[in-house]
Amino acid sequence: MRTKRRCRDEGVSPVVGVMLMLVVTIIIAAVVSAFAGGLGSSQQKAPQLNMETKIVNTGYYAGSGISMDVTGLSEPIPTKDIKIVTSWKARNGVKNTTTVLPNSLNVIYGTFTQNVTSPFATGPGVDSYGLFHVKTADQNFGNYTLTVGTSMRAYPAGAWGPSLVGVGGYGVATATYQYVGGSNWNVGSDVDFLQAVLGIDWNNLREGDIVKVRVIHTPSGKVIYDQDVAVRGA
Repeated sequence: MRTKRRCRDEGVSPVVGVMLMLVVTIIIAAVVSAFAGGLGSSQQKAPQLNMETKIVNTGYYAGSGISMDVTGLSEPIPTKDIKIVTSWKARNGVKNTTTVLPNSLNVIYGTFTQNVTSPFATGPGVDSYGLFHVKTADQNFGNYTLTVGTSMRAYPAGAWGPSLVGVGGYGVATATYQYVGGSNWNVGSDVDFLQAVLGIDWNNLREGDIVKVRVIHTPSGKVIYDQDVAVRGA
């Protein structure tokens, strides 16, 4: 009587299965790693920026304003690649958050419109600039490049000295700490250089109030400057 021999190869199948699973796992891990590496290399690196920022409210248009002076950076930064965000809450409860975008042409004086994007700049990084109250296109936020020594400025509208006539705005007559209508000014609807940066209710700020000033590098989405600035008085 011939006995049939069985081929006992049951143990081969599980081993092959485990090996296949390992191979597939290694391939998936390699693909994920390569994809993640590609994302990391394609993301733009954010530059570094240091500034000295001052915010002053004297109670009148004269002497009031914001200044941002560049003291250090890792590389020149075109302002077309950044946006400025300011946020604050005054002690009387009024609060505001304002985003300044490049080339937004955000300054209007009633019937007289200036095509200026505040804050305007002078110094290195600005191709050309005019006198105190005369702005060139190169001074528009979005047109100049930040480098060491670049000075960004914004100041409020006001008459040339306390008066019942003039361009209107901050400090007309004896109306300290508020905006008052003038011959070319519509209260609550017009925007001046400083309102474009701090918001239309900025005159509620008093000495000691804190304004958070941030600069965001839009290509990378990173905050490259973040400072809590204490408001100064007269």
